[in-house]
Amino acid sequence: MKTEVKALVVGGGAVGASIAYHLARAGWDDVMLLERDELTSGSTWHAAGLLPLFNMSYATTHIHKYSVEFYKTLEAETGLNAGFSVVGNLRMAQSQARMDEFMLYASTAETAGVPYEWLTPAQIKDRWPLVRTEDLKGALYHPTDGYINPADVTMAMAKGARQRGVVIERKWQVDGYHWNGQAWEVTCTRTADKGGNLIATEEQLVITAEHVVTATGNHAQRTAQLLGLKIPAIPVEHQFIVTEPDPALVEYRKTHGEHPVLRDADAKWYVREERGGWILGPYERNAPARFEYGVPDSFRADLFPLDLERIEEEYMSMIHRIPSSETVGLKDDFNGPICYTPDGNPLVGPAPGLRNMWLAEGFSFGITAAGGTGYYLAQMMVEGEAEIDMASLDPKRYGRWMTTEYAARKNEECYEHVYILHHPDEERPACRPLRTSPAYDRQAARGAQFGCVNGWERPNYFGPLDAPENFDHDARSFRRGDWWQYAEAEARAIREGVGLIDATAFAKHWVSGAGATEFLDGFTCNKLPKIGRINLTYALTSAGTTRTEYTIVRRQENGYYLVSAGAWAAYDADYLQKAAEDFMARTGKLVLVHDVTTQWGVFAIAGPKSRDVLKAVLKDADPDTALSNKRFPWLSAREIELGMCPTMAIRVAYTGELGWELHHPIEMQNYLFDLLEKAGAEHGMKLVGARAQNWLRQEKSYRAFGTELGRDATPAEAGLDRFIDLEKDFFGKQAMLDLGIRSKCVTLLIDGPEDADPWGREALYDGDRRVGRLTSGGYSVAFGKSIGMGYVAPDLAAPGTRLKVRMFDQLWDAEVTEDSPYDPTNATIRQNG
Repeated sequence: MKTEVKALVVGGGAVGASIAYHLARAGWDDVMLLERDELTSGSTWHAAGLLPLFNMSYATTHIHKYSVEFYKTLEAETGLNAGFSVVGNLRMAQSQARMDEFMLYASTAETAGVPYEWLTPAQIKDRWPLVRTEDLKGALYHPTDGYINPADVTMAMAKGARQRGVVIERKWQVDGYHWNGQAWEVTCTRTADKGGNLIATEEQLVITAEHVVTATGNHAQRTAQLLGLKIPAIPVEHQFIVTEPDPALVEYRKTHGEHPVLRDADAKWYVREERGGWILGPYERNAPARFEYGVPDSFRADLFPLDLERIEEEYMSMIHRIPSSETVGLKDDFNGPICYTPDGNPLVGPAPGLRNMWLAEGFSFGITAAGGTGYYLAQMMVEGEAEIDMASLDPKRYGRWMTTEYAARKNEECYEHVYILHHPDEERPACRPLRTSPAYDRQAARGAQFGCVNGWERPNYFGPLDAPENFDHDARSFRRGDWWQYAEAEARAIREGVGLIDATAFAKHWVSGAGATEFLDGFTCNKLPKIGRINLTYALTSAGTTRTEYTIVRRQENGYYLVSAGAWAAYDADYLQKAAEDFMARTGKLVLVHDVTTQWGVFAIAGPKSRDVLKAVLKDADPDTALSNKRFPWLSAREIELGMCPTMAIRVAYTGELGWELHHPIEMQNYLFDLLEKAGAEHGMKLVGARAQNWLRQEKSYRAFGTELGRDATPAEAGLDRFIDLEKDFFGKQAMLDLGIRSKCVTLLIDGPEDADPWGREALYDGDRRVGRLTSGGYSVAFGKSIGMGYVAPDLAAPGTRLKVRMFDQLWDAEVTEDSPYDPTNATIRQNG
């Protein structure tokens, strides 16, 4: 058995087999896969094998699309039939809200080139007469979907991997990982069958691997313990039942093809044919998490007892939808562990804090995602980056604050929410509130309706305190819900008066040391600011695309305060720390990186009257001029005293108005909140949430990380030329220049429906030709219409270009505007006083 390899893949399910295959196909000729038992002996063996392309995540949609196309090629390459039945996927809707969801999803599918059709209830009944349709609104049909045999497709990928030189070893369990500074030393133990159990023998060896990928499925918690990580991948019970043959179905099949996979989202189940009968897969309430602290040694390819009472509602709804199934008996049942994560997306990418350790864990739709995960993860490992932005799947989207209890409860919630309406601003209640700023209770008492960002509670908007019982606080709508009027008033308050935003969730790092300036100069693409000034800048990937965005405040000659997106705190921290370590190893110069996120609270005050509010509480020898352009110019930072609260004030506003960010000791936040609220009352100051802020930043064409900014576009393609200093060398510069301009980020004003705004997932058209996609959307109080940002071909990026945006299955007029359509000269931001 080999003991030195370039890449070691741990786990022999569908995901692990795909990764090994694609690493070899990408050119790595020294790859090994280890499986503790037999290939497919984890969740793969009892998976239903569905292949749904339908997904709101841009990255996941591409992953699923690749899988479906890839699986169709395996038989020609390996000679093994993967058992792919391309029967289509019919998603049925019982309500208009569900149809609204489907219409947004369909527009998103267009951006990835996924085909679909709309069907009326009559058309459904005509094609598939066994389906009851009188209570349906319609359906979305994906003709290229279907299902596959999980074991067969895994074995086909494993054979393809072997043909490309991959060594696959079974009955070896990984018991330890050690990084020796150059490679991983992986301790492995031979396993054996004994009385139906899998036991460890005394035979051990150490495999040295330059790279390790873990695809350990239900054993992710054991992997986490071995690596000293927190991995929120914990299984949840998933049941499905198989019926005896249905005579009506058997008769129907004599003259017709197979039914598509049927999904009644409002009833929370999928159904497909199986040997003349039906498979029902429900996503019921109260399915428990299992193996929170590891899989018992006695559990192999095993199942849990079926709990029919828990799925009675879903079973009865299947009978309602397919009446012929009522008299059919049950033939078989399955209740097995399926791994989940709190948001339902898998964890794919580099492990936090570790070198050359890659995670591929937490796959609730593992068969669908396996092919694409192998393809894109191999790109990341071999080439440095994938061709799509994989940040939404990055393992570091969950920080060290995450606990086992949190992951287990959120994973149960995620399972239950598989078929619950998913609008883009969806907020789920489990495990909340958890991370709160000190002013949380004060804001809640004033009507704050909170969203959750990286565990932090952050106001989305401030609703009425006397709201009726049926008030749509959760905004479970794809149109303008009850909340919209309050967000609109908050946005207008900042444009016309003054508003206060809690931005405490921002990620914050302090970078210092003798090498700090040299390090940051090469780490980011913009000039570094002078002491007391700030700059917006970007760290690039090795492919020249945008890795992260920082606001850098230079406090000292070699002391910098870095502010970045709150949702990406651990993601930014890991990249920053590893880059600093690389710099020190290369130069020998000291760079210290400290995460100070929880030490500093942040309020953003903005609007034409913001200076007046601050003057009322500012302690200065001359408060009338302390905040003037001369003493406190735009894009500068100063230490000021607001009452008794020492504050680092930064003159910048993400809303595009006159304003300041007030970074303060977090233990003084309630004092500062009360002080500002009292002073602001005289000027009509409103508390403002994230939804209004998101609308306002689009009026200024301010890009946001995770939407306009990501690892699939360069800062130049994002239109950020003014923040790129081509006179200096910086990481990723040449790669960025080599890529050129493949597409351009634009802002569009949209004449959309009267009762809805775009969410930032929609396809863009030039005539009947799809030419791009929105990445953000909302409403503009300055222009009285919908607004959005997105990417189009460079020749369509000129202001005045007329395009169309697809919303609710219609094309609506949209016009490319100049960058920063509101106050393009920044006169408002620079306002003197």
